[in-house]
Amino acid sequence: MKSPNQPLTTTGTSSFLHTCLNGLNALSGVGLITVPYALASGGWLGLLLLVTIAASTFYTALLIKRCMDTDPAIRSYPDIGYRAFGRKGRIFVLLIMNIELYLVSTGFLIMEGDNLSNLFPHMDFHIYGIHVSSRKSFVVIVSAIILPTIWLNSMKILSYISASGILASLIILGSIFWVGKFDGVGFHEEGKIINWNGIPSAVSLYAFCYGAHPVFPTLYTSMRNKHQFSKVLLLCFVFCTITYASMAIVGYKMFGSDVESQITLNLPTDKISSKVAIFTTLVNPIVKYALLVTPIVNTIEEQFPSFNTRKLSLFMKTTLLITTVVVALALPYFGYLMSLVGAFLIVNASILLPSLCYLKLSGSYRKFGFELVLIGFIVIIGILIATVGTYTSVADMVKQL
Repeated sequence: MKSPNQPLTTTGTSSFLHTCLNGLNALSGVGLITVPYALASGGWLGLLLLVTIAASTFYTALLIKRCMDTDPAIRSYPDIGYRAFGRKGRIFVLLIMNIELYLVSTGFLIMEGDNLSNLFPHMDFHIYGIHVSSRKSFVVIVSAIILPTIWLNSMKILSYISASGILASLIILGSIFWVGKFDGVGFHEEGKIINWNGIPSAVSLYAFCYGAHPVFPTLYTSMRNKHQFSKVLLLCFVFCTITYASMAIVGYKMFGSDVESQITLNLPTDKISSKVAIFTTLVNPIVKYALLVTPIVNTIEEQFPSFNTRKLSLFMKTTLLITTVVVALALPYFGYLMSLVGAFLIVNASILLPSLCYLKLSGSYRKFGFELVLIGFIVIIGILIATVGTYTSVADMVKQL
C-alpha cells in the first residue's frame, strides 16, 4: 500500500477550463431536479438556507485546499484525514467518502429508472416467469450505457464529458421554464413562507446539492496550475447556486406543494418541452457517474496495489457498477435516499470533516479569533443538520417500507 507520507511526484495536466468543467459537473446534476421539492418542503424562506449551505460548503472546500497545501504528500481526501487524525482519521474519511459517492451513484440509477418508466410505462417483460418492471429494465439499460464511461482514466478526457453535463443542466432549466411559460402549466402557485415540519428534509436536500467535496482533492491534484483552484471553486459554487435557486423558484411556482421529489415526474409527458427536459435529465447521471466513482476506484487501487493493472482495474470498475445496479433495484425511494445521503454522509464529508481536519492541521483551534468562530459556527450547523435530517430521513423511509 502506498504510504500516506509518500512525496508527491506527479504533476497535474488539467487546465483551468478542464478543472472548471469537472468541478461544475461534480456540483451540478441530480440535485437540480430535487430543489423544487426541497423548496416546497421548507417554504420560501428555505432559499436562505440554500444560500447559507452554499456559502458554508464553499468555505469548507477552500479548507480542503488549505489542508492539501500544508503537505505536498497529501493527494487525496483520506490523506487529509491521516495527516490530521492518524490511521483512524484516514479510515473514517475513507468510509464516509466512499459510502457517500457509492449511494449518490446508486441514486443516479434510481432516478434514471423512475423517469424513463414514466415516459415508457409499458417496457416491462417476463423472464422465466419473473416479471421485470419497466423501472427495473431501464436501470439495467442505463447502466450498460454508463459502462464505457467508467473505463476512462484521464480527468482531462472526463472534462469533455463533463461539458455535456453542464450543458444538460442549462437545457433542463430552460425546458422546464418553457413548460411553465408556454405549455399551459403557468406560475400560479403562491406557496408558503415557511413550513417548519419540512425544514429538516429541505436542509438535507440542499446539502445534497453541494456534496462534491470528496471529488475536489482529485480535481486539485489533476490541475496543472494549482494556484487557480480557489477561482475554480468560486466559479463553480456561484454558477451552481444561481442555477439551483432558479430551478427551485420556477418549479415551486409551477407545482407548489404538489411537486414530486423529482420535478420531471410532474411534467406533462405529451409536451415536446417536457420530453426534452426529461431526456436531458437522463444525460446528467450518465456523464457524472464516472467522475464520482473515480475516487472510489483510486482508493481501492491504493489499498490493493495488485489491482493497479489495466485488466483488473476494468474488472473492478465493472463490478462496482453492477453492485450499484443491484442496490438501485432493491431500494427505489429516490427522494428519501438523497435526503439521507445529504443529511448524514454529505454533511460529514462536506462540512464537518474539512472543518475539523483544517483546525487540527493548521493549529487554529489553539487561538481564539474570527476564523475559529466561523468554523465553529459551521460545525454546529453541520451537527444540527446531520442529527435532525438523518432522523427525519430514516423515519420517512421506514414508513414507506
